[in-house]
Amino acid sequence: MSIFNVNPVTVDDYRRLARRKLPRFLFDYLDGGANAEATLAANVNDFDRYRLKQRVMRNVDNIDTSTKLAGFDAAMPVALAPVGMAGMYARRGETQGARAADAQGIPFTCSTLGICSVEEITAATGKPIWFQLYMLRDRDVIQSLLKRAEAAGVTTLLFTVDLPLPGMRLRDYRNGMIGTNLCSKLSKTAQLAYSPRWIMDVGIKGKPHTIGNLSEVVPDPDDLNEYKAFIDSQFDTSVTWEDIAWLRSIWPGKLIIKGVMEVEDAQAAVNAGADGVVVSNHGGRQLDSVASSITKLPAIAQAVGDQCEVYIDSGIRSGIDVVKAVALGAQGVLIGRPWIYAMAGAGEQGVKDLLATFQNEIRTAMALMGVNSLAELTPELLERV
Repeated sequence: MSIFNVNPVTVDDYRRLARRKLPRFLFDYLDGGANAEATLAANVNDFDRYRLKQRVMRNVDNIDTSTKLAGFDAAMPVALAPVGMAGMYARRGETQGARAADAQGIPFTCSTLGICSVEEITAATGKPIWFQLYMLRDRDVIQSLLKRAEAAGVTTLLFTVDLPLPGMRLRDYRNGMIGTNLCSKLSKTAQLAYSPRWIMDVGIKGKPHTIGNLSEVVPDPDDLNEYKAFIDSQFDTSVTWEDIAWLRSIWPGKLIIKGVMEVEDAQAAVNAGADGVVVSNHGGRQLDSVASSITKLPAIAQAVGDQCEVYIDSGIRSGIDVVKAVALGAQGVLIGRPWIYAMAGAGEQGVKDLLATFQNEIRTAMALMGVNSLAELTPELLERV
């Protein structure tokens, strides 16, 4: 039976729905990774290197999946990761994601490069969210964005450090996502012809298609090419840990450094004043042929886990993956592609349903492993294969 005739449940189910509904250049921008996409695949596949231990005859009558994530009371150790241009995957997509996260009791992270501004997102829920930022060459813009975030009620900043310049995402070259020449324009136009529902729901009803958080700093806020030119000019390859120390000095809330893959960098983040780190290779979208995030997590958690909160993203596709990450030392996980697949495929309700499945998977796994709380999930309950 076709997947489109049954209820979507897993991330793969929603991925297939998203692929059917989205123009190819948008789907591949979300789905793809750098170069040969070896790290993209490893992020997912390496979770299978770890097996759960099933234990029986233990009282599991009081299972509790709740935790605190950067001071946020979360129903489970999951947060929605920042995804650039989420509002191009569904109408005002960031607001849909934020409402779904709020309904399921987990944090939502607004991307610097989101279609919806931080103000629009917080207005949609009336609740605090997390805000993600890159180091831009124009430090005045950074300070302005931080003031806006703070005024909107943001108390947690995710600062991404693994993007001094963008990785080589070859699918985007093939599909015309990158490039403004005639061939690229014709390619995208042809792909749009096969996505009439997207054109109506997002292309027309989802306007304005501005990068909401940057609309005040580009000459023409209605021209996405203007945003690209601005962003390309703002990649800062000179950034060092001294810049993070400066950021710490001007940001009063919690600071989590996203994009750490080595112990020495995690320690440097702590030394610069970070409250947490995210073990992440940017979902395999930056440097191909680096290790998966899950294989780097244990050493980083052991090195700095008693000094700061440790999170992980890249490759999480189920509640079982979440359990493995927590057992290996993560305070929580961030999911990016999964929630966008669900939103593109089935809207806000799809995100809610997927998150409910994650929580049920976490709860069931904990019961069958013989534990009642996340604190009981330890490396001893995993087997490396």
